[in-house]
Amino acid sequence: MSEKVFASAQEVAERAGVSRSAVSRTFTPGASVSAETRRRVLEAAEALGYHVNELARGLMRNESGIVCLIVSDVATPYRSHLLSELTLLLQNSGKVAMLINTDRSNGSVDRALRQAIRYRADASIILSGMPDKSIAQLCLRSGQRLVLVNRDDEQPGPLRINLDDYEAAGRVVTAFVRAGCRRLAFANSEVGTPSLMARERGFVAAASALGIEVFVERHGWTGYEAGKVLAQRMLTRAERPDAVFCATDLLACGFMDAARHQFALSVPNQLCLAGFDDIEQASWSSYNLTTFAQPVSAIASKAVEWLSHPQPEDDSTSQGQSIRLHAELVWRGSIRGG
Repeated sequence: MSEKVFASAQEVAERAGVSRSAVSRTFTPGASVSAETRRRVLEAAEALGYHVNELARGLMRNESGIVCLIVSDVATPYRSHLLSELTLLLQNSGKVAMLINTDRSNGSVDRALRQAIRYRADASIILSGMPDKSIAQLCLRSGQRLVLVNRDDEQPGPLRINLDDYEAAGRVVTAFVRAGCRRLAFANSEVGTPSLMARERGFVAAASALGIEVFVERHGWTGYEAGKVLAQRMLTRAERPDAVFCATDLLACGFMDAARHQFALSVPNQLCLAGFDDIEQASWSSYNLTTFAQPVSAIASKAVEWLSHPQPEDDSTSQGQSIRLHAELVWRGSIRGG
């Protein structure tokens, strides 16, 4: 195998008959260089196949341009949509997105952050799990900035982006009650993330305020198959629910399929359902699911905008910033009265 050889800036300078610094200025936006020098340098670079070593240039400025995206369940519709938005915005802002696929444990997030430090990443956006406080502080002391999406960590320094999950859940209770439902249930996974638990607490609290007791069932990971199991457990109860709020759309899709095909229930005539995330499948005719839309574009833009601003001199002791976004209710046909 032939060894890879990259053309150097010095070789470009020699071929163009200019100084090494002239090559550097040519490839530095806004730098002063004559039109003739620029032409000669660009022609030489094209002939030699020269490309600027952005990593080396960034490290000279103590910046790598790398932003690590630390995430699990990358194949789920919501996560893949958010990753698509984040990577596009990061690339458009001149950053390099590095995806680190973790499991669902906090320990894997800690290992991912240590890997981000070793690669001299400028920042990490954490979409799953919670880093240990000491690891997070190590990142901040190393000059790395952190963005926590749908996490409830209150330590100083990171940007925290969350949704109004608790309040949104209360709106589902109102919709169910107006549809004439009185036996309410909440279907959740056992993952226990802050956003999922906020939806559960908000739903139970809103129903309790109306004197309605909520049956809560949790099972497995937050996916389609778990939704089917939850339906089998809930719908075989002596007093089965007539309305179920599922913590995510994937759970709701599994729940709805089991309710229809295994229990012959009509949605929404015999059973009202709601989900959360507004994944593409929720709008399909076979589901037509009432749900809450995750403001994916807003989450991504807020994160990248914050990372694009200059870092405070002592970001490790700053309070960071907390942003709470609104989840819009998308009314479809899985709740009566629409």
